[in-house]
Amino acid sequence: MKTSEFKEKILKEYARMKKTDKFSFACNPGVPCFNKCCNDVNIFLTPYDIIRLKNRLGITSGEFLEKYTILPIEENLKHPIVMFRMNDETLNCQLVGENGCTVYEDRPWSCRMFPVGIASPKEGSEVADEEFYFLLEESVCEGFKNGREWSVEEWMNDQGVNEYVELGEIFKEISLHEKFLQGRINEPIKLEMFYTVCYDIDKFRELVFNSSFFKRFKVSETEKAKMKKDDVELLKFGFKFLKFSLFGEETLELSDEYKKAFGKN
Repeated sequence: MKTSEFKEKILKEYARMKKTDKFSFACNPGVPCFNKCCNDVNIFLTPYDIIRLKNRLGITSGEFLEKYTILPIEENLKHPIVMFRMNDETLNCQLVGENGCTVYEDRPWSCRMFPVGIASPKEGSEVADEEFYFLLEESVCEGFKNGREWSVEEWMNDQGVNEYVELGEIFKEISLHEKFLQGRINEPIKLEMFYTVCYDIDKFRELVFNSSFFKRFKVSETEKAKMKKDDVELLKFGFKFLKFSLFGEETLELSDEYKKAFGKN
């Protein structure tokens, strides 16, 4: 099923839940279906997911993207999205072993959320209360049988989802921006910029620090030092850069040198 079709199915057919709503669920080696949910499944990765995973594996973002991800191609996609590459032979997640997830502490946002999903009736809407939660009750999953009771909020707190919220919200603002949704950003160079900033953070660092970037923008020495060592700080800056370069928002300030050279006010 295509991504767009699944979204439409959720909006039309799935029961909508609030943070206070309850459900029963358990996932551990004692559940008969343990690890089966990690087979032949679409796992979309956020920018923060990739930072956590590539650092956990001790590789660069470029190496991670090449070995562990694919770029799904659909006609309605407005910008690049990244998905986990399943094992070509078994269709299992490459990071799952006999005893479960081998990167459990750094598992992706969608894995932490499961079986809870989140959706918005109007993609790109700024009205937060339009978002709702729903349960992904897959036929292979037996975790709903005799599991403990959770509220949606209790589940999210227990699974460490809140660490992902801040960066996830900023990414959502960008990826669901009206200019993307209306197809007004379709130049290859801009889409490549989006991909690099959001997913290939190590390449973005090279571009920032090994070019004339800082001659064009005002960035304090303190912020530069943070960005050079901290992937999350660099990603936050990258989000500001995308808002500036893609949408024309005043999230960055041009340097005095650049203004003088190009007659900018």
